[in-house]
Amino acid sequence: MRTAGLRAKAVQGYRATVKVHQLYARHPNRLWTSTATQPNQVWVGDITYRKVGSTWWYLAIVMDQYLRRILGWSLTRRRTSAVTCAVRALAARRRPPHGVILHSDRGSEYMGASFCARVRQYGMLQSVNISGPGGNAHAESFFHTLKAELTRGVIYLTERILRTQRHRYIRYYNTVRLHSSLDYYSPLAFERRVA
Repeated sequence: MRTAGLRAKAVQGYRATVKVHQLYARHPNRLWTSTATQPNQVWVGDITYRKVGSTWWYLAIVMDQYLRRILGWSLTRRRTSAVTCAVRALAARRRPPHGVILHSDRGSEYMGASFCARVRQYGMLQSVNISGPGGNAHAESFFHTLKAELTRGVIYLTERILRTQRHRYIRYYNTVRLHSSLDYYSPLAFERRVA
């Protein structure tokens, strides 16, 4: 690099303020002390984005960590706590037992007052990554798979096409796609097996 006249570009570190640490202390990483041994113990959520024309669209998912099943998803134009409305629809449809852990990253969508209040309203326990990557590995793995199998190199012309493709892929992921972590069952077949 020296011979070519190149220099490495350093990334400036981030140091959280005391107030930020206090916010995270109210929502500890409960996955450090919990392991899902059956359905509806730990749900994980995350958000990714995709461009349609010149507009970014945000996809939020909720996955049962034990089943690897996508329980709910939402697709919106704005990255606010509204993108996590998948939790509201999911709670109404699936009626989670009291005490389900809902784990996510530390994004403002999940740390916002309206989202935190909704989680409490449904009797769930909120959990967030405290530091470093990999704390939300199940949801991140789903998005990696989605991008590798569906979106890499694809240009979406309309929101309707994007929404239709996401819906079809999630149905395929839940009902057909085999998972080595589930003894090569699909999430839905594995759920039936353990029921």
